[in-house]
Amino acid sequence: MRLTTKGRFAVTAMIDLALRQSSGPVTLATISQRQQISLSYLEQLFGKLRRSDLVESTRGPGGGYSLGKSAGEITVADIIASVDEPMDATHCGGRANCLGNEDGPCMTHELWTALNQRMVEFLDSVTLQSLVDQQHAKGHEVLIRRGKTRRHAIGNLPAVKPIRITAPNSVFALGGNTSK
Repeated sequence: MRLTTKGRFAVTAMIDLALRQSSGPVTLATISQRQQISLSYLEQLFGKLRRSDLVESTRGPGGGYSLGKSAGEITVADIIASVDEPMDATHCGGRANCLGNEDGPCMTHELWTALNQRMVEFLDSVTLQSLVDQQHAKGHEVLIRRGKTRRHAIGNLPAVKPIRITAPNSVFALGGNTSK
């Protein structure tokens, strides 16, 4: 089995979406910027994710994407399968005609079939919520400020103290004498 960028990018984008959806729909443009994935590629992936009911789209101002199910109900296997990522290590695509004719499977067909089964079982056991929890455990937190989303490590923000300005607040006060 080979996992192409299609599957990797789909999982990465879904983690990004799940991390940020509590503040409303997330645009593909912001996911594209944060994860450095082509916007047109994300549009293709999210079209497939939407057809599989893993995401929902909201149109118009303030629109974007949100999860179609809870993050605990979505598995990595669901995401990879929805973007048409093949999860097959056999040479024959699981058809048991590895030698290219009707002679039956090759000598290692059962090995690769068992590997396929284990990979699917593993990916089916990993939920999107567990991947989001891993990001939080690593110290990643999402801050929403003035409509922008930023990711930062917890504890790395400096304490902000208000600035007290003692300068004059007008041209007249600057001159010192405002009366004639």
